[in-house]
Amino acid sequence: MTENEQLLARVAAKARNTRPWGWTSLPEPVDAATLARAEAALGFPLSPLLAELYLRIGDGGFGPEYGLLPLLDSPPAGEPAAVVQYLTNRADALQDPDWPWPEGVLPISHWGCAMYACVDCHAPEAPVLLFEPNAGEPDHAWYIDAPSLTDWLNTWVDGTGWYEETNEGMDLPPWDDFRIRTARAQAS
Repeated sequence: MTENEQLLARVAAKARNTRPWGWTSLPEPVDAATLARAEAALGFPLSPLLAELYLRIGDGGFGPEYGLLPLLDSPPAGEPAAVVQYLTNRADALQDPDWPWPEGVLPISHWGCAMYACVDCHAPEAPVLLFEPNAGEPDHAWYIDAPSLTDWLNTWVDGTGWYEETNEGMDLPPWDDFRIRTARAQAS
């Protein structure tokens, strides 16, 4: 069994036994056609591990805090789906260029107060970024939550994420690539 297979098995076990706030049950996984529609709407492929989460475990409804957003349809809690949130963020950035949204950075989990965990689908490691806009400055709104989606999932399964009560106060490093990744969009 590969490392990814082992991780998917651990995530699936925890997903079956825990419910994030607002979710009464674990949704069925998406099918390949739904994944293809989502990627066509986004204009880029999901990272392979993220795609496997949606294809094999569930269409959202598992993970830390409010859990993963569903891919295309709104969850029971009324949050927008990941694709809808990404497209909205990209469109809002056109209206307010001071708050650009990086291409390929998919919001996957809402933390409340406009904060999102996001996967950088353009990076091979698929780092998970924290978007935290409440300081009011775009340059201070992006942090590295985990260097990879694999690491992020392991911290959730192991209960060692910054969001756990025992780990409060952990400082996340800033995502220094924010301006580099949004400079092209602002120049066009």
